[in-house]
Amino acid sequence: MDIDWGALAGVFGVSLGITVVVVVMFSLGLAARDRAGHGEPAPDVPRGRQQKVAAATAVLCFATCLAVAAYGIDLIVPV
Repeated sequence: MDIDWGALAGVFGVSLGITVVVVVMFSLGLAARDRAGHGEPAPDVPRGRQQKVAAATAVLCFATCLAVAAYGIDLIVPV
């Protein structure tokens, strides 16, 4: 039985890359959520454009992480 080391290294590289991308996207989502004020604006301060953009960025980053996780589960679980 032979091991195809090239294919194994390719799978390892792609897995490592996707893992790094998900961690970075989640971290950016947390940072954007913090800039948006955790979704709880102060009652006397109107939401500015920067807070709205930060909230949208946080949602986009978290949605990307969720999509990657769902795709990975879809690949693993047989239909």
